[in-house]
Amino acid sequence: MDNKYFFELLIKECIQKNYSDIHFSSGLKPYIRNLYWDLIPLNDLLLEWNNFELKIFSKDDIIEIISLIAWWNGVNKFLSDFELDISYKYKDSDRFRVNCYVDSNGYSIAMRKIPINVPTLEELWLSDVIKDLCQKSKWLILVTWPTWSGKSTNLAAMINYINSNFKKHIITIEDPIEFVFDSRESLVNQREIWNSTLSFENAIRAALREDPNVIMVWEMRDPETIRAAITLAETWHLVLSTLHTNDTVQTIDRIVDVFPTWQQEQIRMQLSMSLVWIISQRLLPRIDKEWRVAAREILINNDAIRNLIITWKPHHLYSVLEVWQKEWMFLMDKYLIHLYNKWIISKDILKSFARDKDMTELL
Repeated sequence: MDNKYFFELLIKECIQKNYSDIHFSSGLKPYIRNLYWDLIPLNDLLLEWNNFELKIFSKDDIIEIISLIAWWNGVNKFLSDFELDISYKYKDSDRFRVNCYVDSNGYSIAMRKIPINVPTLEELWLSDVIKDLCQKSKWLILVTWPTWSGKSTNLAAMINYINSNFKKHIITIEDPIEFVFDSRESLVNQREIWNSTLSFENAIRAALREDPNVIMVWEMRDPETIRAAITLAETWHLVLSTLHTNDTVQTIDRIVDVFPTWQQEQIRMQLSMSLVWIISQRLLPRIDKEWRVAAREILINNDAIRNLIITWKPHHLYSVLEVWQKEWMFLMDKYLIHLYNKWIISKDILKSFARDKDMTELL
């Protein structure tokens, strides 16, 4: 069986059985992440492929798979840069976010399936507060947590809501493009790093001359991108973005600390006036093993939080989150306890992901 035929067969299997990830690595057989979020070798699956013998992939096999995904110009970029981020769409079906990288054994590919349909805010259990924020003409909205937590899905649902209900110009700057939006009530332009622009910084700077109302920046990954995103939010644009942080308070701390000490006071002032909402989300296994459930911590900027950012007392922010729960703000630990009391997650999962394990146990 040649690599092209096997690759297409595996993609079909992933789509039909709703597997989330496919991994190829030199010297190994492929791996798949199943519905229970376990990463298992492909030969452990109950495949319905006749006359098929699963082989171990060589470096040349991996290169051929990359050429099917990114063509040979993508292969050349991968070989020169040692990594490659790209999106791949299989015929008229689902899209995949693809990362190709070099490791100690050779070459590897990680593919994440992106649903063809964008979920609604209601399907993601996001409150009506989010709909109100999406109507704003300015402000900065952040979705945070490390990878595999649904950040892109949340942003896509917000973009989809704006696109379906308001007459605005939406620009997305992504690496790579994941969810694809058709212009509905809004005009949507999607730009992809490498294919459409050379960098986030260049694309954000150019966006000021493109008459946008809403700008989605896939990731605020360096001081230049962070500063540009905050500046956009100050100049009457609604900015949506992500950050790889573990909770809402750490997000504020990370944004400020990434800048030199002599710039931090100015950044704190800008952030306090432009930030409106941070959601930190983690996807956790359910007791019934029916996919996963989102656990969230939400911070909404108010006078108390704004003052703590300006005076730089971030350690007090947790207390504000505790006190202002009636304003749709709540700590991750409280949300975890809520999911546990509803018999959605197990006690082991609760204790594993709680920030204050002793207090969680007491509650």
